[in-house]
Amino acid sequence: MAMAEQEEQKKLKSDVEAKEREGRGIVVVDPKPRKGFASQAIDFLEKLIVKLMYDSSKPQHYLSGNFAPAADETPPCKDLPVKGFLPECLNGEFVRVGPNPKFAPVAGYHWFDGDGMVHGLHIKDGKATYVSRYVRTSKLRQEEFFGGAKFFKIGDLKGMLGLIMVNIQMLRTKLKVLDVSYGTATANTAIVYHHGKLLALSEGDKPYVLRVLEDGDLQTLGLLDYDKRLSHNFTAHPKVDPITGEMFTFGYSHEPPYITYRVVSKDGFMHDPVPITVPAAIMMHDFAITENYAIFMDLPLYFSPKDMVKKNTLIFTFDATKKSRFGILPRNAKNELLIKWFELPNCFIFHNANAWEDGDEVVLITCRIDKPDLDMVAGAVKDNLENFSNELYEMRFNMKTGAASQRKLSTSAVDFPRINESYTGRRQQYVYGTVLDNIAKVKAIIKFDLHAEPETSKTKLEVGGNVRGIFDLGPGRFGSEAIFVPRKPGMSTEEDDGYLIFFVHDENSGKSSVNVIDAKTMSADPVAVVELPCRVPYGFHAFFVTEEQLREQATL
Repeated sequence: MAMAEQEEQKKLKSDVEAKEREGRGIVVVDPKPRKGFASQAIDFLEKLIVKLMYDSSKPQHYLSGNFAPAADETPPCKDLPVKGFLPECLNGEFVRVGPNPKFAPVAGYHWFDGDGMVHGLHIKDGKATYVSRYVRTSKLRQEEFFGGAKFFKIGDLKGMLGLIMVNIQMLRTKLKVLDVSYGTATANTAIVYHHGKLLALSEGDKPYVLRVLEDGDLQTLGLLDYDKRLSHNFTAHPKVDPITGEMFTFGYSHEPPYITYRVVSKDGFMHDPVPITVPAAIMMHDFAITENYAIFMDLPLYFSPKDMVKKNTLIFTFDATKKSRFGILPRNAKNELLIKWFELPNCFIFHNANAWEDGDEVVLITCRIDKPDLDMVAGAVKDNLENFSNELYEMRFNMKTGAASQRKLSTSAVDFPRINESYTGRRQQYVYGTVLDNIAKVKAIIKFDLHAEPETSKTKLEVGGNVRGIFDLGPGRFGSEAIFVPRKPGMSTEEDDGYLIFFVHDENSGKSSVNVIDAKTMSADPVAVVELPCRVPYGFHAFFVTEEQLREQATL
């Protein structure tokens, strides 16, 4: 009887917490998938089609080596070995998210497909605790219910098989085998903090709200729909203005309006949508803000189901004959009437570093790519970066004359650019990027000085000119996006006075760690190396949650 009463009290407490979350715009995720004859029949049909149409002998590089998913979550593991010391400004939680498929794919797999898993390092007074947890999405919950993969994947969206796999999911949805009322998000791409909420993001759906517990553990609270004001997709790269506290975001869609811009106030209110007109459905992974403008990128990576079937290509295909367009809109505009469009040579951009205003010009610092091929991060991998020659660029848009220009700041391959985020939307001097050796493997962390002239004659990345430092990870060691943590918050000290923190995996030993280096000196000797109890797979974007933010979000 006592056991039953405890369970009843636990359920009652859970229900009360759920109602409190809903009062904060957080939707408790409770999908209702169904087993039965319809589910079994569709499974049989899918297996038959895959057997006839999919070549299972194809290598799945992004499911092997250190791209392979971690087999299990890791509950908080305390008092980890620390070589060196963890500075006081690192008190907080360093988190990084990435794809970690819980179930093997039925057919194809793309690196963008996996279920979001967050790896966290909780730091307090020089001591470190590691934890890893899945983001408890509706998709993950339903696949756990069935014990296998049920939702189609980006890796499936190629050729006639892609069209069939989309229709199989539509059939599962129509017959209520799957419940898509809470979306299909993976929450595997990036993490941001705003208005007391830590958000796990993937650009195909709404954000998921996480909570960091006192011991560093991670809990999924639910979906964030801003009191039903958010009904479209939400980018993985929103921008938070460090001065005003506002968050600027957008979503892209394969149906008009193809781009929808939103502003979220400091106190968490999402303002009305502002549709942005572009001629066709595109992938727009990132954008940028300045003090007064938002910068949109109409780049020719098109959503093209017809080409997928006719040309046996991935559903997003790049058109090298089209120019790249950049739209600049007053960031608090209520409609798109004041947007100004600029053209530059054909390219694609995954990630911007920052943007600001310089007299009549808007300046964008970005990682520019010629002729990207998203199929390169699916199946087998090539030994070189012929289709991902990411280079750091400065782009300028004159708001008076309409002129646009660009200049190259580095050779390839550089991506995942980060800055001291106290300078978001304002002119800053330093960019911290990753040096890539093949697609996703990060072999070094690089620091650029935007006040110095680039040495354009160089064919490889090395110190000199605008390259102030390179932290080489060494043979067989690969890292991830490095986050800048200032020694003191704000702009009261020098811009580069702080530390870079990032995950590292040693393929020689099979061990993973978190490294901390001095951002000012870029010394080859790490400030700290925290040995982790398990392998951490390569992943996507990271974030540092400060002690103040931990206290604020604990009330959710």
